[in-house]
Amino acid sequence: MKNDTKIKIFLVDDDALFLKSLELEFLENADFIVETYSTGELCIANIDNNPDVVILDYQLDGIVANAMNGIETLDKIKAFNPEIPVVMLSSQDKIEVAINCMHHKAVDYVVKSETAFVRLQKIITSVFKYQKMEKELNWYMDRM
Repeated sequence: MKNDTKIKIFLVDDDALFLKSLELEFLENADFIVETYSTGELCIANIDNNPDVVILDYQLDGIVANAMNGIETLDKIKAFNPEIPVVMLSSQDKIEVAINCMHHKAVDYVVKSETAFVRLQKIITSVFKYQKMEKELNWYMDRM
């Protein structure tokens, strides 16, 4: 497939291990272009690469003190292009965190767990159905 027809996904998380495992799950299960960023700042610096979807960690404070958090990053993504769907990730299963994410126009909220990838897969699939994207959504295996 030509690159311009591939779905481009940004993964943004300061947990290097989680970020890598998520990247591998996406690359193993879908024909996506995956860009990974360890900070919100790096994500925003590259936002003009025009991701089709952003998976964004809620905390983002593990590496640099005073780093931009997930909500600030989310707001900046939405300021750049309100159409970009952003799914928030968090290690906390707290309703107020989920509400905060939705209030800032995230499409969904996923708790980091063994099943996080499957949840993300379902959410991304429904986002693309809803948006009737020009791009083809290519999961390798139909595990849905």
